[in-house]
Amino acid sequence: MATVNELSNLQCSKAKPDAKPYRLSDRGGLFLLVAPTGGKLWRWKYRFDGKERLMAFGKYPDVSLAQARLLHAKARALLATGVDPMAERKEAKQEKREALVKQEQKATTDPIFEDLARKWLAWWRTDKSPRYAARAERRIESNVISQLGKMHPADIKRMDIVKAVKATDGHAHYIAQKNLQMIRRIFDWGVNNGFLDENSLNPASSIRAGDILSKVVKGHFARVSLAEVPEMIQKIDQYTGYPETCLAMELLSLTFLRTSELIGGRWKEIDWEQKQWIIPAERMKGRREEKKAQLVPLATQTIAAFKRLHALTGTGEYMFPGIRSNSKTVSTAIILQALKRLGYQGKMTGHGWRGIASTYLHEKGFDHLYIETQLAHCGGAGDQVAAVYNYALYLEPRRKMMQDWADFLDECRKGAVKDQRAA
Repeated sequence: MATVNELSNLQCSKAKPDAKPYRLSDRGGLFLLVAPTGGKLWRWKYRFDGKERLMAFGKYPDVSLAQARLLHAKARALLATGVDPMAERKEAKQEKREALVKQEQKATTDPIFEDLARKWLAWWRTDKSPRYAARAERRIESNVISQLGKMHPADIKRMDIVKAVKATDGHAHYIAQKNLQMIRRIFDWGVNNGFLDENSLNPASSIRAGDILSKVVKGHFARVSLAEVPEMIQKIDQYTGYPETCLAMELLSLTFLRTSELIGGRWKEIDWEQKQWIIPAERMKGRREEKKAQLVPLATQTIAAFKRLHALTGTGEYMFPGIRSNSKTVSTAIILQALKRLGYQGKMTGHGWRGIASTYLHEKGFDHLYIETQLAHCGGAGDQVAAVYNYALYLEPRRKMMQDWADFLDECRKGAVKDQRAA
């Protein structure tokens, strides 16, 4: 219940303007001033150093009765310590204004990290191939600038960099390492070229990738055993991501290409009439002098998957165009990200299909040369496959082999394969 000198919410809301201003008093000297225009203003009259002062707490109902009492209580507490509440508030406002001015001045004189990164890229790319430079720029854009770009280099701390680098570690360990290297180089370049203060410390200089990134066991690419393929194929079929990603996983299992070879595919490479895919030599793995075009016979199921994909992306150049631009492909990391969501992180990679297919086809009795030719394993001098390698070599037996593999995956999909010998 309100006391005689205490306001209620009802009194505040019902107060009507009069010909002259009047007050509705609350406790401790706080009052609501009702103006002839209808405005209701919170005020507090107090004395400091023998002088009467009038402090404002805002307008009702923007500032409620409860909020006005809280502001009033804080001001009275300051007064009790011998501090003038109005002078204190004025000083706080001045400090805030000065901080904003400094921030604006800094924004106009100091580059943000994005500006510095782009200057470094323009310098760095001059002696790099356009394709390599574009790939690096995309990586910096999506993994580094997106995390640190709006910050001023002087404000970037060690843990800001650690957080940015580790954000990529979960799905692309190697890329995370490259990101750390590039951040370190950008800071060094900025200091050496006068874009940063010469006394600036590089916050990335003492960060070791091995201390912050996950441990990677060197060896073969992670892959499940042949016995686990039926369950995995069924999970892939149930994946609810982008249709293009689902088809990428399906086509990778059917063709067992390297991930980069699949994702970089162009529609002009498909020979629909001959039911084959000819990947040009420049897109294949290996040293330049060893690269050769690769022919991939397309099983019935593979043709069907390509037709579904063509309905989605067939109007452009690339089979798997980027989300933001059709002039480049999506990242090869989409496969690892999808497998991670399916629960196969550290257990399976896109590359793993090559080992699984090789195991199955060898067990089925297909000639080792057919399998190695389809895997495009070209070794050095003296290598049996390399010595006779040609992209159309053993074409007919390879067609039968690829159809057998596709049929096996279909059986796995239907649940007809109950057990397979572990790889």
